[in-house]
Amino acid sequence: MLLLVGIAGSPAFTGWAATQTDPESAGAFYVRLLAWPAWRLDADGQAGGLFAADLRAVLVVVLAVGLLYLLPAAQVARVPGSVSQFFSGWAAYVLAAGLAAVLAALLGPTPSLLGALQDASTGAGYGFLTGWIIGTASLGGRA
Repeated sequence: MLLLVGIAGSPAFTGWAATQTDPESAGAFYVRLLAWPAWRLDADGQAGGLFAADLRAVLVVVLAVGLLYLLPAAQVARVPGSVSQFFSGWAAYVLAAGLAAVLAALLGPTPSLLGALQDASTGAGYGFLTGWIIGTASLGGRA
């Protein structure tokens, strides 16, 4: 997940995705979705500074690590096999992305409940459509 957020959320990738992809294609939608937990090297005048600008990306990684550690222990113990590991990793990333979006909206420079709910749906959608990558990466891991 660190590689996914680090590469796809980088300023170079997000800039490329915004300018060089056709917004009317499914591939471009997915590429832009991969860039959702974007991080920056400077705050660009955003209220709250650099930490507020990167809060969502940091929270996605931290929460996903925590949930990947907690979720598979109970799941894999009852149902051994790679399918359980795959879905545990996927579910952990969906939950981490949704929670990261809510917390970033509520802890950010302009907190609002409406913004938190809207960001939660975006974060959960990001986690659902990209979580298979984390689920695949978690195969063979030990709980």
